[in-house]
Amino acid sequence: MTADTPSPAEIAVLARRIAEALERLAPPPQAPFEPEAADAFVWRAERARLAPVAKVNRVALSLLRGIDRVRDTLLDNTRRFADGLPANNALLWGARGMGKSSLVKAVHAEINETREGGRLPLKLVEIHREDIESLPELMGLVRPDPHRFLVFCDDLSFDAEDTSYKSLKAALEGGVEGRPENVLFYATSNRRHLLPRDMMENERSTAINPGEAVEEKVSLSDRFGLWLGFHKCSQDEYLAMVHGYCDALALPADRESVRREALEWATTRGARSGRTAWQYVQDLAGRLGVRVG
Repeated sequence: MTADTPSPAEIAVLARRIAEALERLAPPPQAPFEPEAADAFVWRAERARLAPVAKVNRVALSLLRGIDRVRDTLLDNTRRFADGLPANNALLWGARGMGKSSLVKAVHAEINETREGGRLPLKLVEIHREDIESLPELMGLVRPDPHRFLVFCDDLSFDAEDTSYKSLKAALEGGVEGRPENVLFYATSNRRHLLPRDMMENERSTAINPGEAVEEKVSLSDRFGLWLGFHKCSQDEYLAMVHGYCDALALPADRESVRREALEWATTRGARSGRTAWQYVQDLAGRLGVRVG
């Protein structure tokens, strides 16, 4: 051993310091998943944990107007799933602002409010679009839990060069394990096929076997057994939404004045939708000094 060679004691001290430095750099241990902490969670993919949501931002199911058929269909499908019966993954697609995501959250609340006999509540889990590739990890986390989980992704779509849709396909039905029996997946999108038409056409023109290339991408939508379309509302449906919100909030406003203002509000925004109706009612409530929520 030369004079420059560290002694065994010095090596041990150095090793301990390195270990302590690595401990400080390492992320803290994950807290165990506690499903009883809330009825709704947000999936934090970067830490592989479900963060409880104390208060979900939603409206009552009774306030959603002009979507009666899709409302009843989604409610029945979700109730069957919550009761342990077969149910389909659902894709809610169509016009912006017509209540797609609001309906998912409202249905979840309705199911839990009407459950009887001490049955376990249905859990809602929101996963962000950019975290779709971690969906198999999320499903692995909730698979052994006795609760049933409604996994929800808002505004889901895929662009060119995006291959994360393959993770979604595998998680929904493919793979060795497949989708856990206690998990159902709901997604909202402005696109019926989740992929832009030009992307599919490009695949068709450049692929060795064009039919198979397009089929792989279009088949993503086929993983959703339930397709629910949301279309632009008529003037009467729009006004029914406005008056429904006003009645629910007990706003002291003249009905004819509300009608005139609501139509003007929609005209200035170039659209009639449930979102536009709610935005007008919020403005009206503020002017009348009525608190919302």
